[in-house]
Amino acid sequence: MQAQSNPMRENDSNLCAFLGMTAVIRSEPMQQLMQAVEKIAKGNAVVLVTGETGSGKEVVARAIHHYSLRVARPWIDVNCAALPDHLLESELFGHERGAFSGADSMKQGLFELANGGTLFLDEIGELDLKMQVKLLRVLDGAPYYRLGGTRKVTVDVRIVAATNVDLRQAVEKGTFRRDLYHRLDQARLEVPPLRLRAGDVEALAHYFLAKESPDLCFSPAALEALESYSWPGNVRELRNAVVKAALTAEGSVIGIRDLPHAVCGPQPVRMPQGRTLDDLEQQAIFNALSETGGRQDRAARLLGISQRTLIRKLKIYNSQELPRTALSELVAS
Repeated sequence: MQAQSNPMRENDSNLCAFLGMTAVIRSEPMQQLMQAVEKIAKGNAVVLVTGETGSGKEVVARAIHHYSLRVARPWIDVNCAALPDHLLESELFGHERGAFSGADSMKQGLFELANGGTLFLDEIGELDLKMQVKLLRVLDGAPYYRLGGTRKVTVDVRIVAATNVDLRQAVEKGTFRRDLYHRLDQARLEVPPLRLRAGDVEALAHYFLAKESPDLCFSPAALEALESYSWPGNVRELRNAVVKAALTAEGSVIGIRDLPHAVCGPQPVRMPQGRTLDDLEQQAIFNALSETGGRQDRAARLLGISQRTLIRKLKIYNSQELPRTALSELVAS
C-alpha cells in the first residue's frame, strides 16, 4: 500500500500563529475570512464571531487582536459557560475584600486585567439575563463597581464575543436581550464549518499528525475517508480522530481501519458464498420465530414488520417447498 508523505511543515505559508495558537488556513473561505479579520481588526468595534462548535472561533478572535492596534496590550479570554453565574460576575468585574465569604483580598476583574487590550467572551449566548444587563452597561462605556466596592472602575477594553447559539432566535425566545444583541453585532464574522472548507481537512490532518506522531503518514484511502466525512464536530473532532488513529496504527502508515468508525463508515459486509439477500431475510425470519416460540405477532415486532407481512412471506416460503421443519405450524394462523 502506497502511503502519502506528510507535507506539513512549521514554515508552511498556510500556517498562521496568533498568540501561541497556530491555525492552518488553506481553503478559500478561510482565507477570505482572514482578509475580513484584518480589515475589521483595525477599528474598535465590538465583534461577534459565530459558527458551529469546534469550527475555530477562538482562532479568529485571537487573529482580531493580533491584527489590531491593541496587539501589544493584554489579551484576556473567558468561557462564559464554564463558570457559575455568581463566580462569573466576580471574574468579570472583580471584588473587594470581604465582599462575600472567602473574599480575603481585593481581586481585579478580567475587564481591568484587559484594560487597553482585548477581552474575549466565549459562549456569550450562555449568559443569564442579569449578567447581560451588567455587561451592556460596560459595553456602553459606563463605569462599574467591583463586587462590594464603593469606587467606580473605568476601563478601555475591546470586546470580541463568540457563540454557536443563534442569538436572533434567543432574542425572540426572551433568553437574550435585544439591546445587548445589537450592541454585540456591530461587526459579525461567521466561521464556516469544516465540511465547507475544501483543502483544510487534509492540511489540518497532516498538521495534527506531525504534532502527535511525526514519523507516521496517511494512506491515500485514509485521506480520502477524512476528506469525505462531514465532520459535525469540526476541527476539534478532526484533531481527536487523528490522535486516536496515531495511537492505534500499526506500522508507519495510518490506514482506513485505523480511523474512528464514524469517519471510515461501516466496513462492507461479506456475504457467505452462494447466499442472497432473500436467503438472509428468510433466515432472519426463521430466527425470530424460533426466539419467540413461533409467536408470529412477537416475531413481527422483533423484525420491525407487520404481522400481515410476516404471514405473507411465510406463505411464499411454504409455496417454494422449503424445508418444512415446523414451518407448516408457523404459517397456520
